[in-house]
Amino acid sequence: MKKAIVLTVIGCLLLSSAFSQDPELRLKEKGITLPTASAPVANYVNAVRVGNLLYLSGKGPKKADGTDITGKVGKELTLEQGYAAAQAVAISHIAVLKAELGDLKKVKRIVKVLGMVNCVEGFTDQPKVINGYSDFMVAIFGDKGKHARSAVGMYALPNNIAVEVEVIVEVE
Repeated sequence: MKKAIVLTVIGCLLLSSAFSQDPELRLKEKGITLPTASAPVANYVNAVRVGNLLYLSGKGPKKADGTDITGKVGKELTLEQGYAAAQAVAISHIAVLKAELGDLKKVKRIVKVLGMVNCVEGFTDQPKVINGYSDFMVAIFGDKGKHARSAVGMYALPNNIAVEVEVIVEVE
């Protein structure tokens, strides 16, 4: 009897571990429904696959209604609003990954992130803004979401978007 209980507990632990590794379950647990991957705004594609690497084009942050989150961090936007904007880009990128791969479990690793922050002169907290993106990727993909990263300030970004992020992802 004790052996059956132990095996049941081990089975439950393994099952819960498997579920915790499911990025789509993590999104659901957070109450996040992925938007449709937005179409590129010019002559490029959302992603290019080379071998087992998927290069995602830069995306900007969108509100729930599909409009851009705009403004300069340090002027129209606070650091916290910039962080939220970077998180919104992570959600958009995950939507692209879902569209490209069909199953987010095919993501082996978020490899490299380049985060660009539309900010005022003298603003030096770009890494704290882009943490919105990085923290979200780790929350959804766990250790697979940990990545190399650059976070830089920009005088301007297209359509005055608050942040733009591009990413390289290793996939199955």
